[in-house]
Amino acid sequence: MKRFFDFLFSLLALIVLSPVILILSMLVLISSGRPVIFKQERVGYGNKLFTIYKFRTMKDGMRQTRTEDLTEEEVENDITFIGKILRKLSLDELPQLFNILKGDMSFVGPRPLIPQEEEIRVLREKYNVYSVRPGITGWAQVNGRDFISDEQKAKLDKEYVENHSIMMDIKIMFKTVWVVLAGKDIADGKPEKDGDKQ
Repeated sequence: MKRFFDFLFSLLALIVLSPVILILSMLVLISSGRPVIFKQERVGYGNKLFTIYKFRTMKDGMRQTRTEDLTEEEVENDITFIGKILRKLSLDELPQLFNILKGDMSFVGPRPLIPQEEEIRVLREKYNVYSVRPGITGWAQVNGRDFISDEQKAKLDKEYVENHSIMMDIKIMFKTVWVVLAGKDIADGKPEKDGDKQ
């Protein structure tokens, strides 16, 4: 049933938001050139890799890591002007509607990891998190997001897997809107320590 709603609403969202997606694509193209879409391998359903789509917000050549693991200097130097706006409003995630349509993702579920995040990947496997599709937003994202530990994120993912329902998904979606509009719990790079500077 969830897959049916994911397919239906992602198709409708793509139709309704196609003018917005087109405008954002043009803005990215004009401001920073090609490619407009950033593609990256992520860990998905069944602990298998898939290709995630996002609007490109960073210059080419960025190291592959979580946003919160980048230093403030890296983010400041390598994020594009339009990228800052897209990320602040989470509009860079819109192309993931295609991931939902394909069946790689769901609207709600644990956020997909990059393969290099080995510690939390092991925890998720232990907690059976890969038994559900990853989501554009999730229980951990509305309960601390970038400011909670990997262990806390994995436990929240476990809690979601064990208790998810349509009502819980709706609650997460509404809470996501609030978190995005309020700009809560978003880390765009961490401050450099003296020992980190080169």
